[in-house]
Amino acid sequence: MSDTVLIPGGRDVRATLDTAASDASADAPSADAVVVACPPHPQQRGHRGDERLVAVSDAVTDRGVDCLRFDYGDWDEGYGETTDADRAVGWARERYDRVGLFGFSFGGTVALVAAASRPELTGVCALAPTARLNPDTDAVEALGDIVDRGVPVRVLYAARDSTADWEPVVERATELGVETVAFESDHFFVGRSGKVGEAVAAFLGPRLRDGS
Repeated sequence: MSDTVLIPGGRDVRATLDTAASDASADAPSADAVVVACPPHPQQRGHRGDERLVAVSDAVTDRGVDCLRFDYGDWDEGYGETTDADRAVGWARERYDRVGLFGFSFGGTVALVAAASRPELTGVCALAPTARLNPDTDAVEALGDIVDRGVPVRVLYAARDSTADWEPVVERATELGVETVAFESDHFFVGRSGKVGEAVAAFLGPRLRDGS
């Protein structure tokens, strides 16, 4: 079951809450954990219905975890979009015991940057993240902050990706001992969305269900 959610704040941020139980609602979810999912670049038609986000949602809801897929507000060079993710996490924290964060491409970078100031997160997964959103927002630096705060993190990437500047993120993750997962794919993971969803759910699912 899915509900439409309006994320509070100064920007128009709308989301879809996919619930693991058919009798749940946005006001009274039956699951005690959720994954917040950040879409790819909004100026390149990225939105909450992106097939990689839907695949992650399907995989985590199958494991008893809800998923909140949101759209960014008006384009703001990555600054407002990071705020949107933080507010979506805040919304989730008010309703769930445990919150995980996921993002794809631009959204993967948003997820990493937002997670750097959210030590209460249970886990973070970034799929094909770009190294930067803008001159002030660096996913490579954010990775170090996430690790310092003890938040589990996994970086997934496509070995044949020539679209996103993902290499610096993966290199830094390797230096920090962060788990990385490579897919033999291009940036769009054509035909592999299901496997992406399972890889994300395999990492976040047990942590979100068990709190460990």
